Amino acid sequence: MGKRILVVDDEADILKVVVYRLKKLGYEVLTATNGIVAIDSVRNNKPDLILLDLRIPVLDGVEVAKKLKSEEETKNIPIIIVTASTHKVEEKAKECQADDYITKPFAPEELVEKINKFIG
Repeated sequence: MGKRILVVDDEADILKVVVYRLKKLGYEVLTATNGIVAIDSVRNNKPDLILLDLRIPVLDGVEVAKKLKSEEETKNIPIIIVTASTHKVEEKAKECQADDYITKPFAPEELVEKINKFIG
């Protein structure tokens, strides 16, 4: 099986498209639709990379990223913020120590390029 990616997004359509594309490229894909499930999944499954939406329920993406980057076991897992918001996204990514970001809508090739930068 290929490298493992956790996709965290509460929009079902986005999840379907991203999961389909990543599986087609040979990645093992895990999903979470809120912040608490995302943190549990990271701790239990140790993905190689996390695609994290900022606007998710229960615990937002910024808080999820901060928590994961503060823990010894998860701090080195690359996090790519995926968001529809273009307002201060670079600042938010830096604030939560994310490794990169991409804004929605994005071209599938752009997403693959970002992923390959970390686990290609």
